[in-house]
Amino acid sequence: MKKVITYGTFDLFHVGHLNILKRAKALGDYLVVAVSSDAFNAIKGKKCAIPDTERMQIVEAIKYVDEVIPENSWDQKIDDIKNHDIDVFVMGDDWTGKFDYLNDYCEVVYLPRTPDISTTQIKHELKLK
Repeated sequence: MKKVITYGTFDLFHVGHLNILKRAKALGDYLVVAVSSDAFNAIKGKKCAIPDTERMQIVEAIKYVDEVIPENSWDQKIDDIKNHDIDVFVMGDDWTGKFDYLNDYCEVVYLPRTPDISTTQIKHELKLK
């Protein structure tokens, strides 16, 4: 079985999120998604509209997702890859090069983002209304 992992905040879930999960799942048989915890987002200076427990429930309900785990730090990725027997690490292409060090542990793939959609854009548009 080929196992894939991806990471994200998944706040204000939108079609871009769905597309990346669908494409990540297509790279293997089993998809693990690490959803950023509220505590980790605070460290990153991010505030979510939806609490982490609810974001994890939403992601878990997606048919492409087999397992959801919390993301609590930048440093957990190597342990996650080892502990979950991951073959492929996937991130959006805005992160290209940032996780190449993980090639020592598994294949690293950067997928194109869905054009013209982002959580930041949605939050900005909601503020304008």
